[in-house]
Amino acid sequence: MNAVLAVRQYVSKMIEDSGPGMKVLLMDRETTGAVSVVYTQSEILQREVYLFERLDSPNREPMKHLKAICFLRPTKENVELLVQELRRPKYSVYFIYFSNVISKSDVKALAEADEQEVVAEVQEFYGDYIAVNPHVFSLNLLGCCRGRSWDPAQLTRTTQGLTALLLSLKKCPMIRYQLSSEPAKRLAECVKQVITKEYELFDFRRTEVPPLLLILDRSDDAITPLLNQNMYLNFAEIGTNIKNLMEDFQRRKPKEQQKLESIADMKAFVENYPQFKKMSGTVSKHVTVVGELSRLVAERNLLEVSEVEQELACQNDHSSALQSVRRLLQSPRVSELDAARLVMLYALRYERHGSSGLPALLEELRGRGGTDRYRKLVSAVVEYGGKRARGSDLFSPKDAVAITKQFLKGLKGIENVYTQHQPLLQETLDQLIKGKLKDSQYPYLGPNTLRDRPQDIIVFLIGGATYEEALAVFNLNRSNPGVRIVLGGTTIHNTRSFLEEVTAAGFRGRSTDSSQVPPRSSSRR
Repeated sequence: MNAVLAVRQYVSKMIEDSGPGMKVLLMDRETTGAVSVVYTQSEILQREVYLFERLDSPNREPMKHLKAICFLRPTKENVELLVQELRRPKYSVYFIYFSNVISKSDVKALAEADEQEVVAEVQEFYGDYIAVNPHVFSLNLLGCCRGRSWDPAQLTRTTQGLTALLLSLKKCPMIRYQLSSEPAKRLAECVKQVITKEYELFDFRRTEVPPLLLILDRSDDAITPLLNQNMYLNFAEIGTNIKNLMEDFQRRKPKEQQKLESIADMKAFVENYPQFKKMSGTVSKHVTVVGELSRLVAERNLLEVSEVEQELACQNDHSSALQSVRRLLQSPRVSELDAARLVMLYALRYERHGSSGLPALLEELRGRGGTDRYRKLVSAVVEYGGKRARGSDLFSPKDAVAITKQFLKGLKGIENVYTQHQPLLQETLDQLIKGKLKDSQYPYLGPNTLRDRPQDIIVFLIGGATYEEALAVFNLNRSNPGVRIVLGGTTIHNTRSFLEEVTAAGFRGRSTDSSQVPPRSSSRR
């Protein structure tokens, strides 16, 4: 299961089917993003695609010498624009590909508009998502819910994106969902409805163990998006890699600058010079980026901030945590956002602690910025993902093995204080792979259940995934031969976008007292 390869193959097939000759690629805002992450512009240029245009661009010039490859979402707006385009075609011939299922009535409207018979082909290619990397995809949707319920338009778009992913990977899965989340159940039902309605599209070759779609809710783990994110390596490891790159460059450099005493020396220099220049540019670029990162880390005191946020997420020492947060709140080098993140993490971890220092921390936070903005966001985050909103126990190990691991870690000490945290998703997937994920908390949609451990797993997070969770999936794929996991989310979050998600959902921070936070609607009776 490879999301990047799936979309890339679709784009390659579009170009191949259009035949030889100069082409224009006509897209909309969303398909532009879907194509750009799987194909570079230089790669597409080599395939005789010389122009890239948006369908909604008002000033496109007629170019009858070009073939048009149209890759569009099957929206009402796009169909209307395409109808207008076909009535006055700007290109010689049109190959039309929709990124999802298109209705027969829309196809009829296009056929009626094609009076000049310029349409050569109309097909559905299911690249209706952003393939971030082979095992991660996103729908780039922010603010998918209103409170604990779906925004109807976002539910429709999410259903379309998720079913497109399934079609592109050729999977007709069994579905499990998080019982404590009404949005998860609703999305599971909508995906099932599409599979039932479009059963011919989902009629793939059956495997011995059916694939599994697991739908989860971001609010079950509000900790992970509040932490500094690493995609594959932490900052220290990146620094080590840059040092190795520099040393390799230094070893090669003297050889390239040796005296040119013969024709053979000159020939060798000319042959190697482009490679040397390329390496020089690569080294320079990476050193510049890491240099800027180092400046920001030092300027914002991020090493100390990151250590404290990891301790808040993973340790259970209230006195030490409160002291550390207070110390950093008083530091002028710590940004308002980083200070707010620390208070949010403290509030989620110790929201019901008998000696909670949250009121004093909130006052200090307001004193730093002079406004109530971040103060309100703290209570909004607790309302969104606090104890009464969660369907799982975020901070406690769930079984004897996990408890033992935590105990041994405490005895041995921590290898890296900046990477202590493991997202809840990692434990959930680990339990799923072992066949131990409880049906009572993550029921199947419908009467059928898996008899064997799942092998192909698509896990989708309503409210957005993170790069830390992407790393967890990457490691699980690597350490479990025969298991293939793809992670998706309504978006990919950092802290800023996560706080936007919370605000867009309507959590305004009415109270910092967790006892006044309304419980999420639940399917449990």
